[in-house]
Amino acid sequence: MVEALAILGGYLLGSLTFGYWLVLVFRGEDIRRSGSGNVGASNVFRVYGRRLGTAVALLDLGKGFLAASLGLWAGGALVGVLAGAAAMLGHARPVFLKFQKGGKMVATAGGATVALAPLAAICCIAVWLVVFVAIRYASLASILTAAALPVLVFALGYSWPVVVFGIAGAAAVIFMHRQNIRRLVGGTEHRFELRRPRRV
Repeated sequence: MVEALAILGGYLLGSLTFGYWLVLVFRGEDIRRSGSGNVGASNVFRVYGRRLGTAVALLDLGKGFLAASLGLWAGGALVGVLAGAAAMLGHARPVFLKFQKGGKMVATAGGATVALAPLAAICCIAVWLVVFVAIRYASLASILTAAALPVLVFALGYSWPVVVFGIAGAAAVIFMHRQNIRRLVGGTEHRFELRRPRRV
């Protein structure tokens, strides 16, 4: 019973749509009508700048971390993995947005990984930062980081549920970026400018 509640709690935590709420509160706008229409941190950063974008990224990381930590407390690695995965599902299809399109799960998956496999998470953060700074494609940085995750959790000797989480989580994140992959191949993907956006 406790394990099931932890997984349900993970989904509800993942459904906290900070990208939608913060933009609505501080800008009075619906982020789903701007940029890519995504409620994740990348779109918020792109449209509204680093302050809101960073805040959303940290909050999305936090909800993934709390969800997986709740599962670890309730039932160990397997329940932690299921609660973290539930948070990712909640972020992608949040109940608070009536199961409509959410985010692409990158930050939420990252937060869950911090709880489940902290050393692998540190390595993944380093991969993301290096790729992003070098080429300024957030999507490609996320895709390559996702691809690195299962390799890292396996190489670092984490338990089998965490390895399965790494494989399934990577596949889910890459799948959510399928349109970005098409744009990358076609040369039309948006490249971030590390400066303040034009709109205020």
